[in-house]
Amino acid sequence: MPPIEFIKYFDIFKTMEILDASNGFSALAEPTRLETVKFLIKAGPRGVCAGEIAELTGAAAPTMSFHLKELARNGIIQSRKEGRRIIYAINYGGLRSLIDFLMDDILTGDPRLCGPFVVAAY
Repeated sequence: MPPIEFIKYFDIFKTMEILDASNGFSALAEPTRLETVKFLIKAGPRGVCAGEIAELTGAAAPTMSFHLKELARNGIIQSRKEGRRIIYAINYGGLRSLIDFLMDDILTGDPRLCGPFVVAAY
């Protein structure tokens, strides 16, 4: 097989990585979803039931269900059943993979962008 074929196959796999990351960032680009992720991070690993999330965001139950499904489909949150309730929590591994992709693959570890942050006191 000529070397060019190997490069084509490699590019296909790399593109899939980029598509997965792009879908993850797209899921976070919607205000209700971003607010949900922020809330679930604060809630920690114990998670929160869907009704409480909907109440916090002011979203109707069907709308919230759609947003939660989109976040779960992209590996950002996970769910578990507790009796009749579904509890949602951050998928720390999935969110970390998305952040790592941004830091390592896109910003390439540039210390101006990835290094320690300076916090200014105002």
